[in-house]
Amino acid sequence: MLWNAFLLAMREIRRNVLRSILTILGIVIGVASVIAMVMLGDGTTEQVTGSISKLGTNTLTLSPGQERRGPPQADASAKAFTLDDVKAIKREISGLKAVAPATSSSATVVFGNANHTTSITGSDNDYFIAKDWELQEGELFSTSELKAGKSVCIIGQTVREELFGTVSPLGQNMRLGTFSCKIKGLLEAKGASSFGMDQDDTVVVPIKMLQRRMTGTQDVSSIRVAVNDGVSTTAVTNSLRLLLRDRRGIDGDETENFNIRDMKDIIETLSSTTNMLTILLGAVAAISLVVGGIGIMNIMLVSVTERTREIGIRLAIGALEREVLLQFLVEAVVLASLGGVIGIVLGVFIAFVATSIFDIPFIINESIMVIAFLFSTIIGIVFGYFPAKKAATMNPIDALRHE
Repeated sequence: MLWNAFLLAMREIRRNVLRSILTILGIVIGVASVIAMVMLGDGTTEQVTGSISKLGTNTLTLSPGQERRGPPQADASAKAFTLDDVKAIKREISGLKAVAPATSSSATVVFGNANHTTSITGSDNDYFIAKDWELQEGELFSTSELKAGKSVCIIGQTVREELFGTVSPLGQNMRLGTFSCKIKGLLEAKGASSFGMDQDDTVVVPIKMLQRRMTGTQDVSSIRVAVNDGVSTTAVTNSLRLLLRDRRGIDGDETENFNIRDMKDIIETLSSTTNMLTILLGAVAAISLVVGGIGIMNIMLVSVTERTREIGIRLAIGALEREVLLQFLVEAVVLASLGGVIGIVLGVFIAFVATSIFDIPFIINESIMVIAFLFSTIIGIVFGYFPAKKAATMNPIDALRHE
């Protein structure tokens, strides 16, 4: 009986192809919109998570001043850190992979006839461990270079492209502000951070050299702490907070003049935000599915009216009400399901094109495809039931009289 109902439904769909296409258009648009929005949201979430991961996972960033939104940065009004604070953290806190001081400035770097204004970061070799940043070529700073604050540097890919093009910069001397600096290493490309900054547009130098020759102070603007795998960043954060409160003379309920940011918290916050936006956009797109369901009900009511005599003949020769109801209900479900399948294909195609245009990861979400298809089928059942019920409850005599 169910198979016969399906064959009758297919016959009616083929008999009115254009009307069937217009009927399922709302379902197609609804399913495609939901799938495209959700897959774009998944790709955006993946991109945000990946961008933050480039800053270094399982890391904490310590900055002077109270916490502010945006990229971690020093608060000029708060007491800066010192290299003694860095030594105390290494000495007092266990479970740490690296503790990297960082002080930043900007300067124009010059090589030959090329020049480029870039960010200069003073730190030590722990900086590359904390940021999970490998060298493409060259070597890290030696212990003697760090202690003496020698004029050596490691550059990012953007600086290399601006000054040297495709030529290897190793061993070359470039002018960094007013003094010469020998290039020891070239960093691997990292791309833009989650805050839109080009991480490769940088020059890293020994912090003592930067303090002596550029900033003229002993200040450390931030400290990046990398925690060993398996060690709780929450526990380390609490230990750091107690240590720094003691070293900075903060008592009782006095407000802290420093802040500690956990990269995991930032990742979770941004991921939850993008997920919420994805759900919201998906819900808005799902409204068009309901509109498509109304279109199916409208066309099915028209179909029932057109086929009144056919229904009357079927009932008169012994067809049961449930058989007539099943016939029209199956027809509505087939239409909705067909729209769901076309919508899935269209939605995946739209998502693929959009992710290619916006350079977002293309992620196939099988679960949303299944949900969208099931929802379209349910729409067919819900909005097809009333016309089917109307057809099944017709009086055969009145139906045969219908012109």
